[in-house]
Amino acid sequence: MNFVEELRWRGMIHDMMPGTEEQLQKELTSAYVGIDPTADSLHIGHLVSVMMLKHLQRAGHRPIALVGGATGMIGDPSMKSAERNLLDEPTLRHNQESIKKQLSKFLDFESDKPNAALLVNNYDWMKEYSFLNFIRDIGKHITVNYMMAKDSVKKRLSSESNVGMSFTEFSYQLLQGYDYLYLYQTQGCKLQMGGSDQWGNITTGTELIRRKLGGEAFALTCPLITKADGGKFGKTESGNVWLDRRYTTPYKFYQFWLNVSDADAAKYIKIFTDLGAEEIESLIKEQEDAPHLRPLQKRLAKEVTVMVHSEEDYLAAVEASNILFGNATSETLKRLDEVTLLSVFEGVPQFEISKDSLLAGIKAVDLLTDTAAVFASKGEMRKLTQGGGVSLNKEKLLQFDQVIDGSYLVGGKYILAQKGKKNYFLLIAK
Repeated sequence: MNFVEELRWRGMIHDMMPGTEEQLQKELTSAYVGIDPTADSLHIGHLVSVMMLKHLQRAGHRPIALVGGATGMIGDPSMKSAERNLLDEPTLRHNQESIKKQLSKFLDFESDKPNAALLVNNYDWMKEYSFLNFIRDIGKHITVNYMMAKDSVKKRLSSESNVGMSFTEFSYQLLQGYDYLYLYQTQGCKLQMGGSDQWGNITTGTELIRRKLGGEAFALTCPLITKADGGKFGKTESGNVWLDRRYTTPYKFYQFWLNVSDADAAKYIKIFTDLGAEEIESLIKEQEDAPHLRPLQKRLAKEVTVMVHSEEDYLAAVEASNILFGNATSETLKRLDEVTLLSVFEGVPQFEISKDSLLAGIKAVDLLTDTAAVFASKGEMRKLTQGGGVSLNKEKLLQFDQVIDGSYLVGGKYILAQKGKKNYFLLIAK
């Protein structure tokens, strides 16, 4: 597998330094990507560079994931309008361990093959490096003029906000350049990859290697991923889409990919999956022939959810989706764990009801009008029930005055009421 060709047809190359492809064809090459450890989980914005490392390893080369423990204490000015919060060492170490666990789903760290992946933290080689030694050994090789010419610096200095740029942030590209130099010397690393906003920082590294050691190193960046409508990729109303289920449930994660537009699905399936060109072309053709069936979105959501979570989580997410959008049964509802259930019905009107009065038994008509205002009147509730339009826990309510008791509680706490086809209400017994 030709790594550059693979990225090219997937639309994952933005800039590439001359000689990069030749280097990769010549020998097994170590390449690294930097990951910001400001949280103990990656989010889907990180997935592009992680997929680059995955394809690199599939092509027989050696991926290095660099957790920016030192640089995370400073903050990269690229594409940022303000300084970021600085982290302490225990937090960084915890974040590093969590990130490695997630990366292990994409990369092989454990095998004894020569291209087994490696995880490093730049804090390990920066923490003992004195400021005087750093500016003497590294700073003298890169001119201020060179650093000022970088887009990330120019943008910050010319921004209307007048925030300016601290020396700390200005020095960021020197630190990242030193990371590359260090990995070049200790790991034989000859390629750094990242998003297109990192081009300036990466080329500072190749320049430092050239000036200090007379060595040759390479750079490759991928485009920043956007949505077809120009919106920011990976952001939802509730914030980032995380890989950790504590922050984004597998159901919500699956739904994110399922709900992308047709244009985005055709682009994302190349970037975020391992599927081959032939299979993707076939899916795109299917989508054109029957867009309402959404084969691209369904396959994209499946591949990414299985890769990040598991086959089980994917199947559970599909089953949970059927509760809202399909013909799920009460058995399906009862199988949901509480986190997924609340995730599925987020935004649905909720009513608190007394658990004691429910355990004593209450007529459905009273429950859905007086106790929880699902219906405006008992007459409306009676009429819709007689027409077969009211369900409790996905089962049709046969009589409007049917007695509802504790046996109706899902997970000992919830009752799902449905009015018509699309109106759901969650009753929470407390």
